[in-house]
Amino acid sequence: MNIGQAASAAGVSAKMIRYYESIGLVNSAARSGGNYRMYGEADIHTLRFIGRARAMGFSMAQIRELIGLWQNKRRASATVKAIAERRIQELDARIAALTGMRDTLLYLSRHCEGGHRPACPILDEIGGAAQPQRLAAHATRH
Repeated sequence: MNIGQAASAAGVSAKMIRYYESIGLVNSAARSGGNYRMYGEADIHTLRFIGRARAMGFSMAQIRELIGLWQNKRRASATVKAIAERRIQELDARIAALTGMRDTLLYLSRHCEGGHRPACPILDEIGGAAQPQRLAAHATRH
């Protein structure tokens, strides 16, 4: 199948397929007599694997490592588990950071009158006028 058909079958764009080829994440496709890229079922399977790994937030370096492990039938599952656990730790840290941002914005939003007056704790915080220690203490309690 050509690149458009492969993209549709794998659920990725043709541009992403070209990018994956350019960085060596997937092998360069065979070419037709007219020099068009041609893909087989194994290529589609690999592209789907990449898409699912990306949906889980794995980095390109992690995906490269996962592909190598996926293709190595003698792999140790402990290695795969370690990669997944690192990703979970990264996600937990990101969730904590996002929760902190949300709590701060929620606190600031609740303390902003939102009327016609110019005083605004949201802008004060962004501008650095608010006291961070006091703000953080309030944000975690509310």
